[in-house]
Amino acid sequence: MPRPSRPRLVGALVVALAAASVSPAAASGRHDHHHDGSGQARLLARATLSADYQAPGPPSGALATPANGRQGPFPGQVVPGFSAAIDNGDGTFWAQPDNGFGAKGNSADFLLRLYLVRPHWKTAGGGSGEVTVLRHISLSDPQHRIGFPIVNESTPDRLLTGDDLDIESVQRGRDGTFWIGDEFGPFIVHVDARGRVLSAPVASPLGKSPQNPLLGSEQPRTQQSGGFEAMAQSKDGRHLYPILENALVGDADKRRRVVAELDTRTGRYTGRTWDYRVDADANLVADAQITSRGDLLVLERDNADGAAAVTKKVYAVRLGTRGTTSKSLVVDLLDISDRRGISTGGGWGTGRQFSFGFQSVETLVPLAGGRLMIANDNNYPGNSARRPGTPDDTEMIVIDPAPRR
Repeated sequence: MPRPSRPRLVGALVVALAAASVSPAAASGRHDHHHDGSGQARLLARATLSADYQAPGPPSGALATPANGRQGPFPGQVVPGFSAAIDNGDGTFWAQPDNGFGAKGNSADFLLRLYLVRPHWKTAGGGSGEVTVLRHISLSDPQHRIGFPIVNESTPDRLLTGDDLDIESVQRGRDGTFWIGDEFGPFIVHVDARGRVLSAPVASPLGKSPQNPLLGSEQPRTQQSGGFEAMAQSKDGRHLYPILENALVGDADKRRRVVAELDTRTGRYTGRTWDYRVDADANLVADAQITSRGDLLVLERDNADGAAAVTKKVYAVRLGTRGTTSKSLVVDLLDISDRRGISTGGGWGTGRQFSFGFQSVETLVPLAGGRLMIANDNNYPGNSARRPGTPDDTEMIVIDPAPRR
């Protein structure tokens, strides 16, 4: 399909979405979409972390569903891909896996962490294409801020696990603390630079999920695994914009995904919401970011893997003044040019026509110069898009969504 033009951002929204309007400006900072006559986005770099990589820590995955020749328990802490990441500007990223093995009941031995990683990019000029894990931050609640029982309730450090929270999105404040979006509540959890919970998790104004530990007799309004998969942050850091991954329970509009607004100064929701509409009823919102230019980008995906995938797309989104949204395509991740052979030999979807068709494409990070970094949650050991029967690696790619002529 032809790529629509992307007008510049409304000025008031560049600062803090004060006018509640993000214009679909060009994510790349350039305004034509041609490269070598293809009109496609271009793969600039790629790096992978082995699916079987395990970080130091206690065994994990005792109750994980066996798949692709792998069965737990695993001797260390599995790193099952990335659901969110933060660019540190020095070649490293803080990368955040989710709750581990896909469910509350099978992830009590999975420790919630952010990993500091350095991709050694493979580009047209060379490079190993490997990802080095440098260290990690463990999320913990030593001061008993959480407000509900956790797996490690009686231990001194009170490390948080995938049974306690399902962490899916993350932003870093200007003070170095992290704001983390969760699906079990859904909650937004504020932690310090060492991962320690600073205050009680902020409950969603959109209702509880079935996994909410404080649900009681209340009827859930948020679907299971339908919480804050995505969360953008305003340029000045003042506001967070968590987005529900799925439709609300009983919503007649199955394509509606609600965007909320949290004021980080008060730790409270402002009451403002917008309705983002996905392309198909079953589609999911996977990540969201506001770029240095003030452009709101939303990563939308279907739940299909490999050749069956239809929607793995990044959209530029305009938030209207009356709670509405409009969007325009930035890049189709199933249609990326790799004419320089950066990905050659990597299995399905690699080579001159590159596709990032993983089931759970969940990480979107704007980079300098308008480039985008994209990464996958590999649902270890479950996904095998590249080579059927072999667990997918964690892939990090850099693309130019609007190549020069």
